[in-house]
Amino acid sequence: MKNVVLGFLGTQKDVGKKRKWKPTRSLVQHDDFHVDRLELLYDMKFSRLAHSVKAEVEENSPDTEVMLVNMDLDDPWDFQEVYGKLFDYARLYGFDEDRERYHVHLTTGTHVAQICWFLLTESRHVPARLLQTAPPRDDDGLPKLDMIDLDLSRYNALQQRFDQMSRAYSDQLKGGIQTRNMAYNDLIDRIELIASTSDAPILLLGETGTGKTELAERIHNLKLDRRRVSGHLVHVNCATINSENAIATLFGQRRAHAGQAGSERNGLLREADGGVVFLDEIDALGLNEQAVILHAIETGRFYPLGSDYEVSSRFHVIAGANRDLRKMTSEGTFRPDLLARLDMWSFTLPPLRDRREDIEANLLFELDRCERDLGTRVGFNADAREDFLRFAHDPGTRWTGNFRDFGSSIRRLCTLAPRGRITRNMVADEIATLLAAWRDTTSDDDKRVVLEALGERAGEIDPFDEVQLAAVIRLCRQSSSLSEAGRKLFAVSRAQKTSRNDADRLRKYLGKFGLAWNDLHQPQEG
Repeated sequence: MKNVVLGFLGTQKDVGKKRKWKPTRSLVQHDDFHVDRLELLYDMKFSRLAHSVKAEVEENSPDTEVMLVNMDLDDPWDFQEVYGKLFDYARLYGFDEDRERYHVHLTTGTHVAQICWFLLTESRHVPARLLQTAPPRDDDGLPKLDMIDLDLSRYNALQQRFDQMSRAYSDQLKGGIQTRNMAYNDLIDRIELIASTSDAPILLLGETGTGKTELAERIHNLKLDRRRVSGHLVHVNCATINSENAIATLFGQRRAHAGQAGSERNGLLREADGGVVFLDEIDALGLNEQAVILHAIETGRFYPLGSDYEVSSRFHVIAGANRDLRKMTSEGTFRPDLLARLDMWSFTLPPLRDRREDIEANLLFELDRCERDLGTRVGFNADAREDFLRFAHDPGTRWTGNFRDFGSSIRRLCTLAPRGRITRNMVADEIATLLAAWRDTTSDDDKRVVLEALGERAGEIDPFDEVQLAAVIRLCRQSSSLSEAGRKLFAVSRAQKTSRNDADRLRKYLGKFGLAWNDLHQPQEG
């Protein structure tokens, strides 16, 4: 096969009769690499030099065909122009890979041209290998010629290092907890990719205690490591932004406002300049505050209280919410334009009851955290550990506060542990404490769930039915289909029936209360 080399004329390095090394001429000075055809791209301003180089190459290698290809460039440092003209050149070339082997000479041309050659070659618009030439190491030596291999599959070490770094970032977002829940791991991998490459807002949804605040802190640390931000994280509890004083805390205040001497402040959004602001419980904001927050997010500008001039602050946004923002929008309690601004990347963090396979990993994490905070290493006796894990994994264990309840439970056990050991009796007492706390909130929570689904008709439901109906509604909201919800609800009784139409059984049960699947199902976000 013939060797064909494509390359730019070196308007500086190929100049001069006395120059010992010229990159284009050196292409034909290697016995182990014969150039059958050299296509030299040149600007008409350098026509005389191009013909001179052509003559030198033909003198050194009479068998080499030298073709001069005119390519005028208004600005050889303009990426768009250079790439566009090289792309058109490649598109019209007519490569014949069955008869010719193509190479691109990278040593000549501007750095922009070299980058364009690389992109076109790597994408196979130019089906070629890359060549690089260099001067000889001594006066009597031959010029250097190196092939650059673009087959990245050969560089396993590079790929492994990239994968290892990606895993390290995901572990960072998980706080070092070796989670086994596939849905959660997939969610974290997606957040890692987005937080590393995008400056758009991130919306974290989920029940209280699912870890939104901790995840926001870890996302900020990841953005610092990836140099997406340089400033610190500012945590804003939006539930407190309901007064003029709170607005001043967020946006700042000038001393002259309302005659409050000595009360000038920058505001939290100014402090977040260059960093990340975490708008926690953004669903608690009133409509007026939502409008002001939206303007600040979109423009990076806002008015401090008492000021006639806007100030600027650029920050990345993470928002957290416990409630369904789309439902709030339809009810008129959350601005649709603010939701649209926040909802480009939204993630729903699963509750602890849906991540029971991660309980043991979180137990180890909480024990390590207690050791750091208390200065004492605490462990479970074997029978106590077994009792606690059995309780924690039990489907009937509600964990209404999710990981917040879980962490508080381990903290209490570690604080009260005599001689650093958690006993069976201590676990029994802690279980009783948790059940008592949940019992106080369960009834009110069931009433709220049924009221949300039935409205005024909730008053017609007996207390006995209320508990069961609330459990069914919760499970429907967590399931992706009617059939999936039915399988979970009738997992035991279905084995004793010849007909296992769980979806139909669930449909009939809901129908007793005037409910349908579409009334309850909430699509997963993210």
